[in-house]
Amino acid sequence: MSIGKLAALLSAAVLAGWLGTGCSAGPGDHRETPGLVVGSKHDPTSQLLAGVYLAALRSYGFTARAETVDDPMAQLDSGAVTVTPAFTGQTLQALQPGAAAVTSDAQVYRAMVSALPEGVAAGDYTTAAEDKPVLLVTQPTAKAWGGQDRSADLSALPKHCDGLVVGIVAGHRAPSAIGGCKLPTPREFPDGTTMFAAIRAGQLTAGWTTTADPAIPGDLVALADGKPALIRAENVVPLYRRNALTDRQVLAINEVAGVLDTSALADMRRQVAGGADAVAVAGGWLAEHPLGR
Repeated sequence: MSIGKLAALLSAAVLAGWLGTGCSAGPGDHRETPGLVVGSKHDPTSQLLAGVYLAALRSYGFTARAETVDDPMAQLDSGAVTVTPAFTGQTLQALQPGAAAVTSDAQVYRAMVSALPEGVAAGDYTTAAEDKPVLLVTQPTAKAWGGQDRSADLSALPKHCDGLVVGIVAGHRAPSAIGGCKLPTPREFPDGTTMFAAIRAGQLTAGWTTTADPAIPGDLVALADGKPALIRAENVVPLYRRNALTDRQVLAINEVAGVLDTSALADMRRQVAGGADAVAVAGGWLAEHPLGR
């Protein structure tokens, strides 16, 4: 066989292999496969977390891209999206609005998994990264509620239920009751800065924000939620289309659970709020906290 003919045969074999592995198998469709799609909602936190899972997949060598969609769960179910970030409590509430009142991270995760559509699975949730409602009070209030030896935590609230005046930023949601204390309808504020000022001025007893809010002022005290938890858990969790990921791809997104914490989430949110690109911020964070180490 001549060298020219051998070269032609080798080129044909390489081309056939490329077509078999790099293109869609659909009839008449010869486009390159797009890889995995990590979908997010339109809000910055969802886009940031999508960037984290995107970076995790890419760090393992997988081709993936981010895409913003109106309803990631529906897109997961249809197959248009492969992975999407979520919060455990919010997902459970959306799937089962009348679900039993579970609050701990493990309970909420198990209930959420049971409520997922048949074609959707959940990866490992981040035990150290959450963004659930939290009440802020002044330091004097925390000291008065906690006594001489310690600062107050959320369990002290029912003892001071009468006369509470609570605030919240418009558009946010918070529990209507804590323990045996039925909370008054919160006063709405246009932004956190205005609400924080009202707490300091004594116009509010307390104000609702979330644990990963990057704007929590250092002079206000967040009432810690102990055990048993009084507020439903909101841990970060990856949802993915069942049977669409390999074991190694599942490992990639699950390893985020071992490195992401609330402080890191708040810091990344602060950067995004300052104008940084969410995907770039997430990629930079993962580069500083490599998976599999």
